[in-house]
Amino acid sequence: MIRVDIREKAYGGVPVLGRVGFDIAPGETLAIFGPSGIGKSTLLRIVAGLDQDFEGQVVRPDRIGMVFQEPTLLPWRSAVRNLTLVHPGLSEGDARLMLSRVGLTDKADAFPGQLSLGQQRRLALARAFAGQPDLLILDEPFVSLDAETAETMLTLTERLIADTRPATLFVTHARAEAERLATRILYLDGQPATLTSNGRNDR
Repeated sequence: MIRVDIREKAYGGVPVLGRVGFDIAPGETLAIFGPSGIGKSTLLRIVAGLDQDFEGQVVRPDRIGMVFQEPTLLPWRSAVRNLTLVHPGLSEGDARLMLSRVGLTDKADAFPGQLSLGQQRRLALARAFAGQPDLLILDEPFVSLDAETAETMLTLTERLIADTRPATLFVTHARAEAERLATRILYLDGQPATLTSNGRNDR
């Protein structure tokens, strides 16, 4: 069980997040939906343990996979090495199998600069799932993609979540994405931002 209990997060003395609390059960996908700039990425950084300068507590597992708005790949390493370097216990064979699951079988030895943006996003998705995370964090991973590529990414993400069943925290400003991926949706809004219930999409 992932448990988040944030009392306050401030920058320069200005509160950005107010009281924000929620749990995520294994296999559940929680979407945080809200306008751009409201503090969704800040919330994710706290949950992931990347930002510890806040008041409150977060209980999280050790195995965490993250997919950011940008692919954040190692440009000097091949696609397969982008997986094995991040996950030292991952064999090259398993890394290539993971790449095949996102449609990059023939790109294993290519470098990120040789891949299209959509292929780079799929590589970032493969990297997150390759570590078999107990908690998957998705930070608007479909932003700035054309409709066809976004649909491909959504379908891949749905399939991988269904196959591996991690607890998933997904933030987006696109309501349709939240309704498609999530089993539960919360809305982040206000100054400082807090959470409210914003509908439910039970599968």
